[in-house]
Amino acid sequence: MTSSLFSATEPNKTNPKKPKLLVVDDEQDNLDLLYRTFRREFTVFRADSGIRALEILEHEGEMAAIISDQRMPEMNGTEFLSRTVSDFPDTMRIVLTGYTDITDLIDAINSGQVHKYITKPWEPDQLKLVVSEATHSYDLLKQRSEELSRSQAQNALLSVIVAIAQKFNQISGCMLPLADAFWQNFGADGVILQLVEQDALIDTQAICGDYLWDLATDPLVQTAITLKKSQISLSPNQQADPDQPCKTNLAIAITFREQVLGILAMRWCKANALSLDDVVVIQQCADEVAIALTCIRYYERL
Repeated sequence: MTSSLFSATEPNKTNPKKPKLLVVDDEQDNLDLLYRTFRREFTVFRADSGIRALEILEHEGEMAAIISDQRMPEMNGTEFLSRTVSDFPDTMRIVLTGYTDITDLIDAINSGQVHKYITKPWEPDQLKLVVSEATHSYDLLKQRSEELSRSQAQNALLSVIVAIAQKFNQISGCMLPLADAFWQNFGADGVILQLVEQDALIDTQAICGDYLWDLATDPLVQTAITLKKSQISLSPNQQADPDQPCKTNLAIAITFREQVLGILAMRWCKANALSLDDVVVIQQCADEVAIALTCIRYYERL
C-alpha cells in the first residue's frame, strides 16, 4: 500500500522522540551528573535505588538503555538489572562499578544481562560513547524485532484469509473469523468488521475484543467510506475529545475496484500503538480480504 491510500487525522510530528534512559545510583550527586550528561539527547529518568527503578519501569515502560551503579544498598546493580531482562529483553544495560572484584559483573555480562561496565570515576566522553553505541544497538534490535513481528502477523493473517476464502460460501459465516484474525495478530482492544453497500454501513458485522462502539457515529469511519481511503489517528487531540478512551484508531477501507465493501475498524487504548509500517501491513491484508469477500459473494449468488 502506498501512502496515498490512507491519511492521518492530525499533522505528522516531525520531531523524533528522544530515546528513554534510566539512571540508577544511590548517590544524588552521581544521579545529577548523569542527568546533566545525557539530558539533551535522552529523556532521562532518575532512581536512587533498584526498587525505585523497577517502579519507574513499571510506569514508564521500556527504556533504550539503563545505567546502574553496582554498589547500592538493598539491591546491587547486577541483581536489579537481572530483574529487568524478562520484561525488557531489548534494553541495553550498563553498570558503573568501583569494585576490584568483578566476578559478579563477568557472570552478568556472560549471561547477557549487562551490555558493558564502566569503572568509576568515569570519563563523561567515554560514557557518552558507550551509551551512544548501546542505543544504536537497541534501535537495530527493535527494528529487526518489529520487522519479524510484522512479517509473522502478515503471514498468519494471509493464511487465515486464504483458508476462509476456500472454506466459506456465505459472507455471514466468514466475518467473525476474519475480525478475530486481525484482533489476535495486532492486539487491538477492539475490532469491528462491518460490511458496506452503496457507500452505507449495513447490519452485517463481527466484533472482537473488550471495546465496543458504533461505526455509524464514528467520524473516522464515515470519512473512510466517503473518501474510499483508510483513516488513521495515532494520537488524537484529547482536548477535543476528552472522553475518548482509545488513543490509536484505524478505519481501514476494504475496497475492490474502487468500491468500498466493508470497514475494518480497530482501536487501541495506548497512543501510537502502531507504526505506519504496521498500518501498511494491515491494509495489505485488508486488500486480500476484499478479494476473499468478492469471491465469497460471487458464490453466494450462484
